Amino acid sequence: MHQDHCALGLAPLSTVARNSVSSALDIAQAKPVQPVTLVRPHAAARAARFFVEKFPGRSMYAVKANPSPELIQILWDNGITHFDVASIAEVRLVARTLPEATLCFMHPVKAEEAIAEAYFTHGVRVFSLDSLEELDKIMRATRNASDLTLCVRLRVSSEHSKLSLASKFGVPAQDAKPLLFAARQAADALGICFHVGSQAMTPEAYAEAMERVRAAIVDAAVTVDVIDVGGGFPSSYPDMAPPPLELYFETIHRAFESLPISYSAELWAEPGRALCAEYSSVVVRVEKRRGNELYINDGAYGALFDAAHIGWRFPVTLLREPQSTVRDHPFSFYGPTCDDLDHMAGPFLLPADITAGDYIEIGMLGAYGSAMRTTFNGFGSDETVIVEDEPMVSLYAEVEREAASNVVKL
Repeated sequence: MHQDHCALGLAPLSTVARNSVSSALDIAQAKPVQPVTLVRPHAAARAARFFVEKFPGRSMYAVKANPSPELIQILWDNGITHFDVASIAEVRLVARTLPEATLCFMHPVKAEEAIAEAYFTHGVRVFSLDSLEELDKIMRATRNASDLTLCVRLRVSSEHSKLSLASKFGVPAQDAKPLLFAARQAADALGICFHVGSQAMTPEAYAEAMERVRAAIVDAAVTVDVIDVGGGFPSSYPDMAPPPLELYFETIHRAFESLPISYSAELWAEPGRALCAEYSSVVVRVEKRRGNELYINDGAYGALFDAAHIGWRFPVTLLREPQSTVRDHPFSFYGPTCDDLDHMAGPFLLPADITAGDYIEIGMLGAYGSAMRTTFNGFGSDETVIVEDEPMVSLYAEVEREAASNVVKL
């Protein structure tokens, strides 16, 4: 607990967790001066169980989405045992938090020193690569280890996703043959991985990527032991309502079953956003209103990086009792720093009578919101409170309710 927690009039974390009664409105009524992050362990636990029970393979959490040790522990406690790490700092973090976890170093371009430490100090045996140069680096750093799982990253399209990941990494299909062949010779187990982009809005993204995988396997004529479909599994945001995740899983499973791969091959995935987006939100205070612009105390250099820099629209709600009955109006936000760049265009729909002193909950910030925070210009708060109310939006709550209903009927 931070020293200023009680000064804000908020219950200590341990008390909130024990009483299990706090909500976003409770926090707003305490009138905190700084932004307050609300975390919902039950939401992350529910998402983890969903993937563990329904994805037809191994789900490993992409740590970059939210590197909170508390979140990582929650995911572990609910069945996530493998973790996609992208840096030696993430390797150390997960190894320190969960000594028994399996770590997969899935960044295709790594420092040789990071590879060596990961292998010799932390027991990492799974590495991603997209070039012969990286393969040589991995072999040098591990002293030609014979127990490696090497996953060649194939470049695939991001056309079905809201954020592209098709430019920086991945060997083009026409160049994959020599790399797959060389990796097969060096690896104990050979994998092919890809990433369809963040927030894939249709299962067809994975079907099309798997066709590229098929072509690469046939062309290289190698035995493949692992197919890793990466991340991209979506969450729900304003104007972004994806199909049920079960449809993604069914599409992936059908494509996997049809590939010319080893009979004992494994299917992996690297969900990030889908496991943690619903985990947290932030409560902010309106410091000033100027027409349709609201000046709030968090922004582009805090939890709202994506809202500012890529125009992401997060769900918002006015925390006021009694609730406003005034029609919603489109607003944009300015954050607390001195920069014009600290601007979130939105539009964010809030009651037209919102004014300075009001509090807003901004939801679905468990993915990347916490990870991108800075203290630029002296602003920023890591004040965190555990709450038990539901996330503002959820892909899993209805599934959980239906499952509970079916149990009652039985």
